[in-house]
Order: sequence, then structure tokens, then C-alpha cells
Amino acid sequence: MIDHTVLATYALVVLGFVFIPGPATLLTVARATTSGTRVGIATGTGIMAGDILHTVMAVVGISAIVAASATLFNIVKYLGAAYLVYLGIKAILDKAPVDLGQGRLPITARQAFRQSIMAEVLNPKTALFFLAFLPQFVRPENGSVAAQLTILGVLFATIGFLSTIVYSVAAGSLGSVLRRNPAVLKWQGKIVGAIYCGLGASLALEER
Repeated sequence: MIDHTVLATYALVVLGFVFIPGPATLLTVARATTSGTRVGIATGTGIMAGDILHTVMAVVGISAIVAASATLFNIVKYLGAAYLVYLGIKAILDKAPVDLGQGRLPITARQAFRQSIMAEVLNPKTALFFLAFLPQFVRPENGSVAAQLTILGVLFATIGFLSTIVYSVAAGSLGSVLRRNPAVLKWQGKIVGAIYCGLGASLALEER
């Protein structure tokens, strides 16, 4: 079992990470602003699911294999970048709904959930982060290393999810006002698309 002091320190460090705006926060805010709080939370849920998958991969060693192989790392990196750019171009080209009053939104919660899982899983930087960050708080004398890694990874994903709820509620409330403006309806897809394309380009250009 993980020492309580170590666990408390870890939780505080993670809180600092997740509440500093990063790619996950940016995607969540973009979705919540354009499609509402529910879609923002669905995006955060997908990111959390992706983080849990990264935890599993770190535990079984898949992340270590990706980290050790430059070829595998680049394959995953470019797949992730291509997927983000694809989502961006799709959002830019999609026509905005004329009327959101009947509940039609640019993207559904289910679509946002699926897309955010894919975006998070196909980010090798996240895999490397889990591989490098989680072991710093593992103490072999405290029992099973795999169990400790699992607890730390799930805790990271949970705290991250709570932060996306906060951002989703705030951005969703603002978005409900903005979406009444026809100009916002016209440009919201292009803005979200530009964010996705920018994140994809950034991922493609990053080094290990």
C-alpha cells in the first residue's frame, strides 16, 4: 500500500498539473463553449479514459517499449497528430447549425467522448509522462509495484477529470450565452478546428 504522506504529496503535485491549462483543458473548454457543459464533461471523461489506458500500458510495459523505440514513438506521434488535424479540418469544413434552439449542437457528447479518447491515447507524450512521472512515487518496500502504479494512474485520471468538470461548467455557461450570437455560430467550428489543427501540428513537431 502507498504511504499516506507520499500519496498526499502526489495528489498535490497532480492538482498543480491538471489545473494549469494544457492541451486537455484547451480541448475541453473548446468543446464546452461550442457544444455545452455536457459535451465538455464527455470530453473530459474521454481524456480520463485515455489516461487510464495509459496507466494500464505503463503497468504492463507497453509505454516502455514505445519509449525505447524511436520508430514506434514516431509512428504513434504522427498518428496522433494526423488524427487531431483530421478533427480540426472536419470542424472547419462542417457547416454550423442555423438554429440550436432544437438541441442540435456541433458535436454530440458521444462523439466528443470517442474523439477525446483517441486523441489522448494517440499522444506518446502522455505515455512518456506516465512512464517517467508515476515511478517517482512508487516505493518497492510498500508492496506490489504494479498495484501502486495503478493507484497513482487512476488517481491522476480522476483528479484530471474533476478539473475538466470545473472548466466545462464555466465554459459551458459562457458558451450558452455566446451561442445565441449568429456570428459565434458561424465561427465556432472554425475556432475549434484551428485549435485541433494547432495541437496536431505541435504534437508532430515535438521531439522525444
